[in-house]
This record gives sequence, structure tokens and C-alpha cells, in this order.
Amino acid sequence: MTFATRRGDVPAAVDVDLDVAAGELVALLGESGSGKSVTAKAIMGLHPPTVRVEADRVALGGTDLTTLTEAGRRAVRGNRMSMVFQDALSALNPVLSIGDQLGELFRTHRGASRRQARAAAVDLLAQVGIPAPDRRVDEYPHQFSGGMRQRILIAMAIALRPELIIADEPTTALDVTVQAQILELLNGLRRDLGIGILLITHDLGVVSEVADRVVVMYAGRVVETGTTAEVLGTPAHPYTDALLRSVPQAHQRGDDLYAIPGTPPNPTRKPPGC
Repeated sequence: MTFATRRGDVPAAVDVDLDVAAGELVALLGESGSGKSVTAKAIMGLHPPTVRVEADRVALGGTDLTTLTEAGRRAVRGNRMSMVFQDALSALNPVLSIGDQLGELFRTHRGASRRQARAAAVDLLAQVGIPAPDRRVDEYPHQFSGGMRQRILIAMAIALRPELIIADEPTTALDVTVQAQILELLNGLRRDLGIGILLITHDLGVVSEVADRVVVMYAGRVVETGTTAEVLGTPAHPYTDALLRSVPQAHQRGDDLYAIPGTPPNPTRKPPGC
């Protein structure tokens, strides 16, 4: 994935190779700027025109997404794969009710009537734990708390029972209680519905709790991949080891926190390395 800039082409993600099986939760781990979100947007086809995506194959089931037209990608997005964004307030339309936003999926992809779409929206809100869904379906995003808005985004993501959900930092800025509820919701959905989930995060606590496998990215490249127990228990790459050591530990009370020295390399002038 390459960004075209005034200073030339900037490779943001290179040689990324990952897969998510049905019913599996894979965590894409790395610090800010490592290329996690741009990789997700490349898979979804949500990158801007200034971005060039080159890949041997980007497959969803038996469909190679690189061969689809833009109309074909629109038909796939929301229907067979969907994305949960980290900022729910900006991802939701402030001037449309939640029922209208959820119902649009059923009207567009399933040809449902407005009444059928509203009934489906009520059912979805109930599935993700929104109280009094038949009343709250007519409310607007600003009338919901941050945790409730995040649940609504998840409801949108699962509405049409997709094969893949990409969740980009879905618990950012939520308190620990709501965070646990959102994670349990995602975990239950993939277990009950067989949906594959790619969870983008830099929270190692989240990873250890819900992920089956972990993919670690640094400077736009995958540097390590394996089961959660393998990667967190016996990290093989120095960056993964440094990332794990930077997590605060109870026995370090009063000591300085470990920090990874330096900064991620400039993508326009990457040094030689492994």
C-alpha cells in the first residue's frame, strides 16, 4: 500500500501476509503508525484515490477482491465484510436516527421495505444489548453513551451476517467495564455466528483475553505471527519482546516504566533491517 505525496511515493504497508479463518479472532498488534489501520482500509477498499494498493491476492472466501469493480466492492462491503471504526460518534450520521442508519443496510442489500427494515433494526439493537430497543431505535447518535454507540456500530457490522468483521480499536476511550462488555460481545458473536474477526489494537490486555492468533506489525511490515500463547509467552522478534516489556507490571511499582528507545522509522527513508 503506497501513498502518493509531493515528496514521492511512501510505502505504508509492505509484504503484509495474514489470514482469518471462519469463527477465528486474529489480533493485529502494533504501536501507532505501524500500518494496522491502512492495512484494514486496503482490505475494505476504503483507501483514498491517492493510495495505490498492489497485492497478489486479497481474498474473501472464494472471491478475489482485487478483481472487483467499485460497484462490486460496494456490494461486498456490509454484506460479506464490514468494519467497526474506533470513533463511533464520527462514524454515525448525526442527522439520521439509528433506525434509519441500520435499516439502510436491509433496504440496500436485501430490498426490505421501511417497516421490515425498522423491525430488523430493533432486533439488532436487542442482540447487542441496547435496552428498550423498540423505543431507542428512533433516537439519534448524540442521545447514546460512548459504549452504546460502539454497540450500535457492532450492530451495523453484524446486520447482514458477514463472513469477516474488521474491528479497528473498538474499545478505545471506553472505560474498563464497557470495554469488557464490548469484547465479550465480539467474542460471543464470532463464537455463535462463525464470523471471522480481525481485531486491530495496541492493547495487550485485550489481545491476551480474546485473540486466537496474533499478528505483530512494525513500520508497515509483519514481523511476527503465531498463536496468542506463543507470541505473548515466548516472543521471537526483538520488537515484540520490547512491546511486551513496555506494559506496566504490578511488581514495578515505583520504578521507571520501560520504553522502546527511538521512534518508528520515517517511511520515506527506511533504514536497512530484517
